[in-house]
Amino acid sequence: MTIRDAVRRGAEKLKAAGIESAIRESGIILCFVIKSDKAFLYSHDDEELSETDEKKFFALVAKRAEGTPLQYITGHQEFMSLDFFVNNHVLIPRHDTEILVETVISWCRERRDLCLCRERYELGLCRERRDPNNCAGSRKIRILDMGTGSGCIAVSLAYYLDDVEIIAVDISEKAIETALYNAKINGVDSRIKFVKSDLFASIKDYEKFDVIVSNPPYIPTCQINELKDEVRHHEPIEALDGGKDGLVFYKRITKDALSYLKPGGLLAFETGFDQARGVADIMRREGYTDIRIFRDLAGIERVVTGMAP
Repeated sequence: MTIRDAVRRGAEKLKAAGIESAIRESGIILCFVIKSDKAFLYSHDDEELSETDEKKFFALVAKRAEGTPLQYITGHQEFMSLDFFVNNHVLIPRHDTEILVETVISWCRERRDLCLCRERYELGLCRERRDPNNCAGSRKIRILDMGTGSGCIAVSLAYYLDDVEIIAVDISEKAIETALYNAKINGVDSRIKFVKSDLFASIKDYEKFDVIVSNPPYIPTCQINELKDEVRHHEPIEALDGGKDGLVFYKRITKDALSYLKPGGLLAFETGFDQARGVADIMRREGYTDIRIFRDLAGIERVVTGMAP
């Protein structure tokens, strides 16, 4: 069978199973099987597949038709222009979460500029002294990633920010192993410490951070059964279920984070649809200041941040 015929027949099977982007996904699966890129498929579409590759391809097409997410089939997901290995022990990174990462990156860079300005002032190189209460006091920023999963947030922050120390925690040992692997393949494992922990349980009392960032489980328990089959049956439920109102983890993290954030430190959350205002209220009740809400590209209120008193 030629590459062209394989892609076509694979797409027919996926389309029959209700997969919307059937041709694209058929091509991606074949690229994965023969270890090539899409350009190769187009330029060699009349090339014959080996019997082994043909069998493997249609076996994976069948898995996709049964509902297995494409990312779990190929083991890859792009996030923040980086490549991440994924498996069924971790949530598949969503591009919506990039808004959270970009928000934290922007805040860290602004905070570092404040530190540099203060240092220049003390050396007599700058006339303006910034408010030290709004300065981290150190050029190395310490970040805690709460519920790291695949490590997409921690790894992206370590990749795009200089002079950061990151601790990334997760309750799942398998998730920690996956995140560590992703840190290694992206060359940032020396700047991230991975810790198995139920939220803050394994974080030392004396640890203080400039940033605590989290994309916690936020689906209300009653809505879990309404999720798409490929999410409900394949992605880890413990990483999705946010309790009765979907806000359980926001409440716990917001309260406990006060013991670990430096004064003026940032708490940053991703939130689910129609949750941002509720999360902002939780933060306000705990005494956080300068609470802000950021929208994603679809206009949905997706990220909430606040400053520790």
